[in-house]
Amino acid sequence: MTKTFFIFGAGYSGRAIARELAEVTDFVGGTTRDEAKFGVLETAGITPFVFDGSNLSQSAAEALSHTTHLVVSIAPEQNGDPVLNVARETIKGAMPALKWICYLSTIGVYGDHAGGWVDETSPCNPVSERSRKRLEVEEEWLRLGEETGLPVAVLRLSGIYGPGRNAFANLAAGKAQRIVKPGQVFNRIHADDIAGATAHLARRFERGIFNVTDDAPSPAPDVVTYAARLMGIEPPPETPFEEAGLGPMALSFYGECKRASNARLKATGYRMRHPDYRAALDAMWAEGNWRAENS
Repeated sequence: MTKTFFIFGAGYSGRAIARELAEVTDFVGGTTRDEAKFGVLETAGITPFVFDGSNLSQSAAEALSHTTHLVVSIAPEQNGDPVLNVARETIKGAMPALKWICYLSTIGVYGDHAGGWVDETSPCNPVSERSRKRLEVEEEWLRLGEETGLPVAVLRLSGIYGPGRNAFANLAAGKAQRIVKPGQVFNRIHADDIAGATAHLARRFERGIFNVTDDAPSPAPDVVTYAARLMGIEPPPETPFEEAGLGPMALSFYGECKRASNARLKATGYRMRHPDYRAALDAMWAEGNWRAENS
C-alpha cells in the first residue's frame, strides 16, 4: 500500500518523525507558518506547505486528498485546535485515502500526582490552562475518530530532548542549572523515540492513548551532573528551588510531579531506543550529534 504522511506542525518533533519515515513512505508533507522555514523542512525530507491556522491552501488540500497517515503536532490556541477548526470537514469528507490519525499531546494533561505513577487510565487533572486545552483537544480528535471510524492515536509526550536540545547544549551555552527541589522528578523522551514510536504505531494502525516517555523519571539535576561528567567539566552549583527565581512557565512545571508509565506503548512491541537519559546522553556524546538538530 502506498503510504503518504502529512504533518500539521513540522517543528522539532515533526521533522524527527519525517526523517524516520524517509525510507518507508512515498511522500511526507508538512506545514510551517513561515515560508522562510521551507528549506529546513525540505532538508528533513518534507514537502512544505504554509498553514497559519486561518485557512487551508489549495495545494495543502490537494496533498491531503492523497494522505494515508495524518500527524498533528500543533498546540491548541485560545479558540481550540487550529487543524480541527480549519480542516475538520476536509478530514471527514475530502481525504478518501486516510487510514490513520495521530495527535501529539503531552503528559501535562495528568496534572500533579505527588510523584506517583500514572498510566493512560489515570485521572487527568491538568493544572495549567495549556494542559486543559490539550485534554479538550485530545477528546475532540478521539470523537472525530469515532465519527469517521478511523483509528486515532493520541501520543502523550513527556519532556522532549535530542540534538540541539539537551544538557550538553545548555552546559556549553552556560545556561544549565541544577535546581534542587526534594522529591521532584521529570519525565523525558528523546526525539528519536518520538519518531520511532510514531512510525511503529502507524504501521500497526493503533488507536487510543499512549504515553511516549522513557523508563526513568529522574530529578533534573541528575541529568546535568551526568552530562557534565561526560564533557569532563564541573557542573554548575546546586540552587535551592526557592532561590531559583523561575518564571511562570518553569514554575508551572515544578508544580507538577508524576512518573509516567510507558507500559502500554511497550505492550504493542515497541522497544525504547533511549530507555533513560544516561543511555541517550552516552549515545549523543559518542556520536557528537548533540550540538545542533540533525536536520
